Amino acid sequence: MSPTDPLLAPMKGAERRTIAGVQVDVVRTGGARVRRMIYPPGFRWSKHMKDSVGSDLCQHAHVGFLAHGAIHIQYGDGCVAEFEAPQAVAIEPGHDGWVVGNEPAVFIEFDFERETVERLGMPDAHRH
Repeated sequence: MSPTDPLLAPMKGAERRTIAGVQVDVVRTGGARVRRMIYPPGFRWSKHMKDSVGSDLCQHAHVGFLAHGAIHIQYGDGCVAEFEAPQAVAIEPGHDGWVVGNEPAVFIEFDFERETVERLGMPDAHRH
């Protein structure tokens, strides 16, 4: 990905912050948020976020569009899911995740903060 790629360009009206090496741009849209997250190569939730969050697995649901790169998701029960751009993504709470390969993963996420699971009708945890 080149530094001039529009997927990496500054977003008009976005609040930008960096969390554990992940660039997060957030735009509030009514009762929801649109977030662009740029995960660097080598990022793994359990390695980079676990200690600051205080849980073994990510407990957030993620719904959106993987615009660039690839990610691997592993749930607490051992189930795995792999996503490669371009692809729609729905990830239930209770997972670890990491970037696959040497390219950043650019994920456009739609959420309702702590109400994402309920408002999108998702399960509160991964189940078979």
